[in-house]
Amino acid sequence: MRRYGKHTDEDDIRSRPNRKGNRPRTHIRPKHEDAAEGMVLTVDRGRLTCLVEDRVVTAMKARELGRKAAVVGDRVALVGDLSGKKDTLARIVRIAERSSVLRRTADDDDPYERVVVANADQLAVVTALADPEPRPRLIDRCLVAAYDGGLEPLLVLTKSDLAPPDKLLELYGDLDIPYVVTSRAELESGEAVERVREQLDGRITAFVGHSGVGKTTLVNALVPEERRRVTGHVNAVTGRGRHTTTSALALPLAGAEGWVIDTPGVRSFGLAHVDPSRVIHAFPDLEPGTEGCPRACSHDEPDCALDDWVAEGHADPARLYSLRRLLAARERTDGD
Repeated sequence: MRRYGKHTDEDDIRSRPNRKGNRPRTHIRPKHEDAAEGMVLTVDRGRLTCLVEDRVVTAMKARELGRKAAVVGDRVALVGDLSGKKDTLARIVRIAERSSVLRRTADDDDPYERVVVANADQLAVVTALADPEPRPRLIDRCLVAAYDGGLEPLLVLTKSDLAPPDKLLELYGDLDIPYVVTSRAELESGEAVERVREQLDGRITAFVGHSGVGKTTLVNALVPEERRRVTGHVNAVTGRGRHTTTSALALPLAGAEGWVIDTPGVRSFGLAHVDPSRVIHAFPDLEPGTEGCPRACSHDEPDCALDDWVAEGHADPARLYSLRRLLAARERTDGD
């Protein structure tokens, strides 16, 4: 039965009253053209601490961002209360495109990758030369993650008073990675801190390393006004230390321009997300030789064109060995 005539008017249409008295929902979202720009400093249970100009602001992610998550280092746009006063809350309405990402998976069988840090320029891989012993395979995995994510690696070797660095440096010599060697005495005197600071000046640097290597101690020395609790305890049985950092935190570098991002100590570094075709970009002397490789070449198989490229004298064989060692790290466990 026809309820309305042929010529209906809007006033003739009965509408259900809105008992809540609010406006009907719409798919049109505001553009937030007046949003302020900020940087994410740390994330804790859905609350994000951001730096907006010279103010530290607590914020939460806006619903319209959906499942997209903001991480430490992200450049974001915020609206709401940006005063930074106690018990105030802003909203993150946009996340800018990232220039780099440091990603990892829980293990090599985990398909879910986690973005640890965004927009960092370099990755400082901190490892002790003794107590605990170095773990080259874990270092290899960190380097692969750096190359894959667009970060330049930096090796920071601590506790040189307990063991010499020569053997470990020889292992990575063909990769031309910058490095800094420190000792406990040099850290106490500040000499080592200045050498590390020179490598960080003007850059955003993420620090990564397994527990007990002195990573957080070094960060505290670089950012003395942001002292953080350090246990300094290393398990005598496993050789591994307690975690002294529980979440990533960005801190302004003292005495220079730049940022230091301290990340939690890692016991493993899964690389399930890494595509070997992206790692080759970190080897510009080898990359042209891949043009003759078969489709989806792993660069470590009989038909790989890199063997002929090196045999013809276009690159040093040691560089190809280093590339294949790093790619093989994806297939190995993190243990020594």
